[in-house]
Amino acid sequence: MASEDVVGKSTGESAVTTIVNLAEEAKLARKGVKAPGYAVLSICKSLVAGGVAGGVSRTAVAPLERLKILLQVQNPHSIQYNGTIQGLKYIWKSEGLRGLFRGNGTNCARIVPNSAVKFFSYEQASSGILWLYRRQSGNEEAQLTPVLRLGAGACAGIIAMSATYPMDMVRGRITVQTEKSPYQYRGMFHALGTVYREEGFRALYKGWLPSVIGVIPYVGLNFAVYESLKEWLIKSNPYGLVEDSELSVVTRLGCGAVAGTVGQTVAYPLDVIRRRMQMVGWKDAASVVTGQGRSGGAPLEYTGMVDAFRKTVRHEGFGALYKGLVPNSVKVVPSIAIAFVTYEVVKDILGVEMRISD
Repeated sequence: MASEDVVGKSTGESAVTTIVNLAEEAKLARKGVKAPGYAVLSICKSLVAGGVAGGVSRTAVAPLERLKILLQVQNPHSIQYNGTIQGLKYIWKSEGLRGLFRGNGTNCARIVPNSAVKFFSYEQASSGILWLYRRQSGNEEAQLTPVLRLGAGACAGIIAMSATYPMDMVRGRITVQTEKSPYQYRGMFHALGTVYREEGFRALYKGWLPSVIGVIPYVGLNFAVYESLKEWLIKSNPYGLVEDSELSVVTRLGCGAVAGTVGQTVAYPLDVIRRRMQMVGWKDAASVVTGQGRSGGAPLEYTGMVDAFRKTVRHEGFGALYKGLVPNSVKVVPSIAIAFVTYEVVKDILGVEMRISD
């Protein structure tokens, strides 16, 4: 069988790739078409669509993204940013327009491949899971349930986040540094080299564990809620929102907004802890980041994720786990919505046909 050939091609082939090949061949077999090799062009188009979606959405909300991170990690004994409006005004007054977009270049350099891999992995994981689900249930017309979509979204998020985590780590540090910082990272590659040289390879993955845990509810719920809401709207067509079996861009924007709100609210405390752990060991950030509730110049010392949770709550209260939630809420809703819509629009323009419902 063709699927057996796929499994036997290489012992080093990833499980995800194997499932992708099986799913693609199964779909083609049902259509009576001989399975070709891996559909490289279609994959590249999907990756491009995901990359464009990530870059556009993050650039649109870059000022709010930077303010969120500053609120998450600032020293509680040296408050400079005290709310969304005041924080944006302070950045504008002290750093100008460039300050509002500080770190955005690094963020785009990270988010483009991250989003590309995430969206692509989700479609492929969904196709594989659906194929396995139909095979196990014996129902060739079965569709993904919300739980299965959650699993596919979580897998996609973990794969994408792990692949680009070092870039996210240094992006956080570049974002919080100002012109008054004692040491300046000159860019992403300079920051990567400096952290590796001064703190070691493991430092590039500080905060990785809460990131992985946070990916499950955040990305998983984003995809699950978005896809399920879209499917429900198409089937029930409330208020005449469906035209020619398709949702309008505005309706899809709304679905993305709802999905983003649910995901970010559930996972936010893990994002705060992740960002604080990324600052550990950065001696030149002592006057910027949180100092465990002690004197302003005290360095951060977390032995792990649980220790970071414990010390944050002990010295600053439970509310510290939601610092920056307001600008993040304002940011994440349009960001996720724009990302989803841009992805689907670019896919349509490029002629990508990879929907699992085909």
